[in-house]
Amino acid sequence: MATGRVWLFLSGVLVAVAASVITYDTTLGNVLYFATYVVLCAVAWRAVARTERGTQRRLWALFAAAQTLWLTGDVIEIVYYYLSSVPPVGVADACWLAGYPLMAVALTRMAARRAPGRMRAAVLDGLTLAVAAALASWQFLIAPILDDGYSVAETVVPALYPVASTMLLTAVLFIALSPGDRRAPTRLLLAAITLYLSIDVAYNVLPFFVDYALVSKIGPLIMLGNALVTAACLHRDRSELTRPGQQVNVLHPSRVLFLGLAFLTAPTLSVVQSGLDQNAVIALGATALSTAFVLSRFTIAVREQEKAQAQLADQARRDPLTGLANRTVLTAELDRVGSGPVAVLYLDLDGFKAVNDRHGHEAGDLVLTTVAERLSGAVRGTDLVVRLGGDEFVLLCPGLPEPDAIRLAERIVGDVARPIRFGSATLDVGASVGIAAYGRGEAAGDDLVRTADQAMYEAKRLGRGRWVLATSR
Repeated sequence: MATGRVWLFLSGVLVAVAASVITYDTTLGNVLYFATYVVLCAVAWRAVARTERGTQRRLWALFAAAQTLWLTGDVIEIVYYYLSSVPPVGVADACWLAGYPLMAVALTRMAARRAPGRMRAAVLDGLTLAVAAALASWQFLIAPILDDGYSVAETVVPALYPVASTMLLTAVLFIALSPGDRRAPTRLLLAAITLYLSIDVAYNVLPFFVDYALVSKIGPLIMLGNALVTAACLHRDRSELTRPGQQVNVLHPSRVLFLGLAFLTAPTLSVVQSGLDQNAVIALGATALSTAFVLSRFTIAVREQEKAQAQLADQARRDPLTGLANRTVLTAELDRVGSGPVAVLYLDLDGFKAVNDRHGHEAGDLVLTTVAERLSGAVRGTDLVVRLGGDEFVLLCPGLPEPDAIRLAERIVGDVARPIRFGSATLDVGASVGIAAYGRGEAAGDDLVRTADQAMYEAKRLGRGRWVLATSR
């Protein structure tokens, strides 16, 4: 779905959710709430049906199933509300709780597919933060319930909600901390889970400060979270959540900060529980200072490693002689090309072998680097210049219509033909250029480079130093 339509969908849901909050706990509010919820579940399943078959569809189906379970729990509760009375715990709780592990499984699987073989750091950091959250949940949310003298069911079931929230937090941390693209679908999904978790915390914490009748009005916000998940599924770039990411994993300063807070959670909670006497405060301060020193040293070491990894990654994607992108980069960029307008220009140098044979490889290298500079100067900032090897170059130009591609080819033929000074000698080479251009809406397919290559050979056959536009694709 186009980005504009996704945001229009979210705007409509936001209006409906706001109306549900205002009319909450009234007959009109209940009708509006369930009508909106049913529509959202239907849209969620429709979005799942539009995804590609296989693992991607199964993962999105888990999100839709979780939303459907939460709706089922709400239906069961409203039936109790109108026919008798709502029990403290019951079947509705089973439906609500069952949605959490489904989402957690989907998030974990997505993270694993985004960063295959590169999840160790994200898992360790995520578990570190999750343990801190679990400890806080135990002390403030679960332990107090155990001492209230309720029945087994009334004790266990409420305690399971913080456990389920911690499970969901752990899974979303795997996504947030793993390498990968961070465009709209990822941000929408992270925003949805953050909203779910914020609602859970608010339900547990706000009753200590405000009347529960006011707290209960945040319930419809769950639908906004559901809409954000569905919007991520509807977005045309949703595959970024299930395909290996290109982004290099960089240690963000906030990641270090959160790890430091996680390390301090246990001693802080112990001090709060035992009392803030002078010795305890001094010990906590010393622990915080030591933690800061350790994390600073850790950050320096990681930064050095990241710099080395970035250099290696860059070297693996560039031609060592000219500094241009290599075939690996071209293949990756071609995978992103869906439809036109797009143009590929395949360039082969004329007379390059004669330069090498007469003046040596040093002269040949000068020709290649000079041609690379001239090609880079002829294209736009959004275009990609690639050296395939030898004296062959490719220009990938997204959004370039056919007339502009022809003008670019004419310029390249002229630029490459300009003499190159080599000591007291003058080096002369030419260029044969093949053009494959696709118009707006035309499927580019996987044969862009091959089509341009065939056109280039036709240019050589016709006499070199010219361009040929591929006419059959």
